[in-house]
Amino acid sequence: MNSPDDKPPDTSGRAAAFLSLVGERVRKARERRGISRNKLAELSRVSLRYLAQLESGSGNISIALLWRISEALDHRMEWLVGSDDPWTSEVVRCAELFREAKREQRRQVMRILDPSQPAQLRQKRLCLIGLRGAGKTTLGKRLGQALALPFVELNREIEEVSGIPVNEVLALYGQEGYRHLERRALERVVATADEVVLAVAGGIVAEPETFAFLLRHFHTIWLKARADEHMERVRAQGDLRPMSGNPQAMDELKSILASREELYAQAELMVDTSGRTPDETTRDLVDSIAKLGIV
Repeated sequence: MNSPDDKPPDTSGRAAAFLSLVGERVRKARERRGISRNKLAELSRVSLRYLAQLESGSGNISIALLWRISEALDHRMEWLVGSDDPWTSEVVRCAELFREAKREQRRQVMRILDPSQPAQLRQKRLCLIGLRGAGKTTLGKRLGQALALPFVELNREIEEVSGIPVNEVLALYGQEGYRHLERRALERVVATADEVVLAVAGGIVAEPETFAFLLRHFHTIWLKARADEHMERVRAQGDLRPMSGNPQAMDELKSILASREELYAQAELMVDTSGRTPDETTRDLVDSIAKLGIV
C-alpha cells in the first residue's frame, strides 16, 4: 500500500502556468499574422469559443494532461510531440547542452555552426520592413535612386514566381500558400541580386524561418510610424478596405503593431517616419546607412 509520501506533488499551479504560456503564444502568433480570432477559427476549423478559452489560458484540459504526463516521465513536453526522438537525436542533445551553456560558449558554438560572415552574406542588399502604410514602396524607390541600387517589391517577385497576381494567390492558396511563395521569391532575390533595395510585406516577420533568412541575407531597416499614420497613408492610397465595415479597425491595427514591434526592432536600423516628408525620411535613411558603411 502506498504511503502519503508516494503521492505525486500537486502540479495544478504549474499546469495552469503552462496553459497560460500556450495561450499567450497562440495569441501572439495570431496577432503577428494580423488575423482576427474569428478568422483563425475559420481557417483552423476550431470553434471560436475554444480559441477564446485557449488564448485566455484555460484551454482544453487534454493539453494540461499531456503536460502532466511529460512531467511524470521527467520529459520535456516537446519530446513527446516533436519530430526528433530524444533518445537518439543529436539535435535534442545539442539543444540541451546549448541551453545549459554560458554566453561565451554559445558564441563559440554559433561561430562553429555558422562560420560565414553575415555582413558578407548580406552584400549590398537592403530591405525595408514595417507595417503596411510605413512608406516602404515610396521610400524604397527614392532610396534606390539615391544609392544607385535597383528597387524590388517582393510581392512583384511573388507574382513572377506564381504567374498570377498576389490577390489571386491569397484567394486560391490562402496565407499558407502565400507564405510558401514569399519564401521562394525571397530566395530568388538573394540568388540573383547582390545589390538591391527590397520592400517586403509587413507580415513577413510572422514567419520565423523566413524572417531569420531575411535578417541573415539583408541589411534590414524598420520604417516606424504611429498607428494613425499607417492608417491614413493606406487610405490616402485609395484603399478604404481597412475601415470598411470595421469600426474596430484602428484597434486591430494597434494590436498588430504592438505584437510585431519586438520583431521589427531586430532590424539593424530604425527610421521614424512619423510627421516627416518623404524627402526628409529619405535623407535620414541615406545618412543612417552611410554611418554603418553598408554601401
